Amino acid sequence: MIVLAGDIGGTKTALALFDTTARGPVLVREETLSSRGFATLEAAIERFLLAGPQPKIEAVCLGVAGPVVDGRSVATNLPWVIDERALAAAIPAPRVRLLNDLEVAAHGVLSLPEAELRTLQPGTPRPGHMVLIAAGTGLGEALIVRDGERRIVIASEGGHGDFAPRDDVEEDLLRFLRKEFGRVSLERILSGPGLFNVYRFLRDTGWARESAQVAERMRAGDPSAVVSEMALAGSDPMCAKALDIFVSVYGAEAGNLALKAMAVGGVFVGGGIAPRILPRLTTGAFVAAFRDKGRLGTLMEAIPVRVALDPRAPLLGAAQVASTLV
Repeated sequence: MIVLAGDIGGTKTALALFDTTARGPVLVREETLSSRGFATLEAAIERFLLAGPQPKIEAVCLGVAGPVVDGRSVATNLPWVIDERALAAAIPAPRVRLLNDLEVAAHGVLSLPEAELRTLQPGTPRPGHMVLIAAGTGLGEALIVRDGERRIVIASEGGHGDFAPRDDVEEDLLRFLRKEFGRVSLERILSGPGLFNVYRFLRDTGWARESAQVAERMRAGDPSAVVSEMALAGSDPMCAKALDIFVSVYGAEAGNLALKAMAVGGVFVGGGIAPRILPRLTTGAFVAAFRDKGRLGTLMEAIPVRVALDPRAPLLGAAQVASTLV
């Protein structure tokens, strides 16, 4: 039986058909579309389905970047209103499940082989709750609760929690962003646009003069990508400083999430940004900020922290959930 899986992000929409087998979902066909190229999710799905053979679809699971309440979501970073009933009629499919994107990503990450995971901190592996934090177009967080031998994934909107500065530089960053946004959530920093926000803070407050090369590249392309590329290449000090701040805040919030869930089973770092900045994540700043929890520092040192390298983990997780619906 064929199921449709999707990972619906603010930038890209990944869709795939899977055949359900005793060994698990087997990929039939997949395609990644530009989310902003479509007025609705239904239009994107129609484009995907018409591009190839059109088998009968028995079930659908879609992960969407935004809160899902009663089978309906208003996407956080897209002008889309997504509804299970409308999708079931449009596709058509008898069973449609709409979930938060981090919920499906967590299902996918749990099934990744060791080769698709990079250890930042080995810790002391033990049975217990786990968490997933993932920065991309936005910031997502999910809890993976251990109940005996079962893993129960709980979605959250923790990425929209308040940013809490830890030093003078971060306090200045908070003041800078507050002038523009009013309330400052974690996502204003820990996301693709957030990395550029950090860079703008440094540039506009006079930390250093912006180089002509960086300015030119930013005019021609994605500013956040320019920041990370120039930082990793060691070719611009202000880009490097911006990425250092980003990595430290990322590690601190990963630690906060681990504390809230008592995630002694481990922390996964997912999303599209982490694999691209892996050389910076492995320098120690991320783990240092993760551990810096005062009297609970020893507890934090024992928690395994790993980066999920496979960008298709959310899609695979959606396929797994869809397979349980048939």
